[in-house]
Amino acid sequence: MSADDVAILGVGMHPWGKWGRDFTEYGMVAARAALDDAGLAWTDIEHVAGAETIRNGYPGFVSGSTFAQKLGWTGVTVSSSYAACASGAQALQAARANILAGFCDVALVIGADTTPKGFFAPVGGERRDDPDWLRFHLLGATNPVYFALAARRRMDLWGATAEDFAMVKVKNARHGLGNPNARYRKEVGIEEVVSSPIVSDPLRLLDICATSDGAAALVVTSADFARKHLGSLDGVARVRAVSTATPTYPQTFLELPDFATDSHAVVSPPALGFKASVVHRAYEEAGVGPDDIDLAEVYDLSTAMELDWYEHLGLCEVGGAEELLRSGATTIGGRVPVNASGGLASFGEAIPAQAIAQVCELTWQVRGQATGRQVEGARVGVTANQGLFGHGSSVVVGI
Repeated sequence: MSADDVAILGVGMHPWGKWGRDFTEYGMVAARAALDDAGLAWTDIEHVAGAETIRNGYPGFVSGSTFAQKLGWTGVTVSSSYAACASGAQALQAARANILAGFCDVALVIGADTTPKGFFAPVGGERRDDPDWLRFHLLGATNPVYFALAARRRMDLWGATAEDFAMVKVKNARHGLGNPNARYRKEVGIEEVVSSPIVSDPLRLLDICATSDGAAALVVTSADFARKHLGSLDGVARVRAVSTATPTYPQTFLELPDFATDSHAVVSPPALGFKASVVHRAYEEAGVGPDDIDLAEVYDLSTAMELDWYEHLGLCEVGGAEELLRSGATTIGGRVPVNASGGLASFGEAIPAQAIAQVCELTWQVRGQATGRQVEGARVGVTANQGLFGHGSSVVVGI
């Protein structure tokens, strides 16, 4: 472990589901599980980095202090990060930056959410200058509309089929069977997916993830603290990179919540698109490449979106995701399993928790503790995620 690495001493989750309770209740379960896993007490924590949840009122906006108060005021420093679905990665980066800057040695990262039924809706009031409000009210463009546009693009450009999309769901549902924190633990077949109701053509109900309640937490420390606490750094998971990159102009792919792309009539598009650039920056910082990755946890809001991530991660050439999937390479036992946790297909979305949950899964995997879904020999994993308004999210975890 180098001096620039941050150790992951503890991970914890609250199982995901739909209970409608206060989000802090879930966060406390995850935080205490992470503290227990680290062998530390709440009073050992020097900084709390909260991932924000803007649907849960003022406590959700000031999540760092909300969680600190819930655990019991101790004088810790706090930060709160909002980056939509990338909020968890931003919170981890805030904790990591404090540790590497020498402001603290031990930090707790927490994300928790309570979500409404059905589609996510714009938050609060009439805001005619807000693109997120406008896309709902002018276009009627819920999140699945964007997922469907990207899915149709895969079909038109690369020949993806509804059966290919269904194979992603079938794979992730099978992986999720062995995950005690997953909300959905039931196998499905291709025919069941392709015959489920259409939500936004060509995507069907079982192609799209649900909204969920849930929480995830991490205890992260400096390398020196981990060495003193454990006596050795052997087998300790570490954060080798965090990427929170934004797009580069011109952005020619339609991303939530935009309803127009940049023109590339005068300025050529960048060599790497937004999502690929997010992962590339993480690889670059960690000093690894796609061939070094043993597994990946990616943002499968839709089945088609997971296929896009295969290419952004460099696991195959552009247009080769369907062939990679069909080969079995992304299934547990394959060359590079993707979403061994079951992914959002098995969990659903709990927005500020999901990027943290991805890091929890990679930590369990590289420790060899992912019972029922263990990727044999896992030593290095990568996450891929994104948030509205150009928030990138990729974390490399390794032993």
